[in-house]
Amino acid sequence: MKVIVVGMGKTGLTLIEMLTREGIEITVIDCSKKIIDAVTDKYNVTGVEGSGASRETLKKAGAETADMLIALTAVDEINLLSCLQAKNLGTRYTAARLVLSDLSLEKDSLIKEYHIDYIVRPKIDVAEIIYNNIGLPGHVRLDSFFDDAIQMLSIVALKDSPFCGKSLLDLHKELNGSFLVVAVVRDGKLFIPDGNFVCEEDDNVYLTSDQEGVAETFKKMGIITTSSKKVLVVGGGFTGDYLAEKLLRKGKDVTIIEENIQNCKRLMEKYPNAKISYGNAESVEILDAEGISKKDVVVSITDRDEANLVVSMYAWSEGVPSIITRIETVAHAKMLHKVNMDITVSPCEVAANKLYRYVRNSQMKDAENEILRFNTICDSLAELMEFNITENCSHLNIPFRDKAFKLKKDTLVAAIIRNGEMKIPGGSSTLQVGDKVFIVSASKNKIKNLNEIFR
Repeated sequence: MKVIVVGMGKTGLTLIEMLTREGIEITVIDCSKKIIDAVTDKYNVTGVEGSGASRETLKKAGAETADMLIALTAVDEINLLSCLQAKNLGTRYTAARLVLSDLSLEKDSLIKEYHIDYIVRPKIDVAEIIYNNIGLPGHVRLDSFFDDAIQMLSIVALKDSPFCGKSLLDLHKELNGSFLVVAVVRDGKLFIPDGNFVCEEDDNVYLTSDQEGVAETFKKMGIITTSSKKVLVVGGGFTGDYLAEKLLRKGKDVTIIEENIQNCKRLMEKYPNAKISYGNAESVEILDAEGISKKDVVVSITDRDEANLVVSMYAWSEGVPSIITRIETVAHAKMLHKVNMDITVSPCEVAANKLYRYVRNSQMKDAENEILRFNTICDSLAELMEFNITENCSHLNIPFRDKAFKLKKDTLVAAIIRNGEMKIPGGSSTLQVGDKVFIVSASKNKIKNLNEIFR
């Protein structure tokens, strides 16, 4: 597969690193020769200097025969024009990143007008992720995949966690919950566990649960969620605005601190039921004046990592139970996690991961395989795949506990959708024609077709 990436910012570099590991042929475009030279020296990619909106530059990059162009410049209009030009030249798929609020909200019309196949909107995506994780303790994270068809929790096993020191079989019996542990990452190594696996402190445990069972799973595992009634949002830009609207719609008590006076005026007019405070959130006096110590949740999402770090550290020192921080630089996230178990969200990583999955899904669609949809999980150590169950399945109607139902090493059935209802599989489960099945397998297995999951 041949991919052109336009714009070598943090997202572009992160994406290139992910794609080169897959052996994908990449050409990068940037206006800076210095940046092009640095990227081509570090990665096995081809570089073209120039504007990604220029037909001549795109021709030099091979847009006439490329499988995909991904536009990631800092200017939305250039990204849109790059996609349009590339499509007109013959590029098969195009994808763009949008950061401006008005353009991000016009996604559907822009896809149609500019013939774009995929658009990422990191500011909206970050707001959605934060909203889904509000009220969760820092060692727990909730992610949804495949249009919310399946929910996955990642939980750091703390010292007093119910996970530690018990086999997963005993844990499941003890909690009697509708969940399944599908993967464990320990010291950077992936385990696809069986019932005899025993978790240790600091393991990162990944489990699936149906939407209705998540709250019950939390309760049985002793995971205490915050009421999240009183929420302090630091940063009233587009992400903060989008998040505040969702929170207010749910009846939350929302306070927003914003240092841009024009944004404050706009937010006051838009949200009369919210408290809007003008000032620099790095000021302890302002945070105290807004009652940070009495908040259930503090979300710090300014455009500056340093400001977000200061706010989150102070919120932690004041005993705020749920803290979510926007962090762009990986080193800053690691620094914060050295102090507390804060939830961090990176727009760069969110966008790069979504684009990486889009590239891989496009590969799957073009190749001879049966995968319907694909995602990477566990820091790309494992893959989550969706398959249809047809008459060609070699293990139909065999109970999972049966010796005849043998899965490939480091492979597991994570969930089954039957008649529109998701089921967490157990020993008596079977695969039936018409089911949709979600498979977790180590990335090294390179699963392409359903029957490859069996031994």
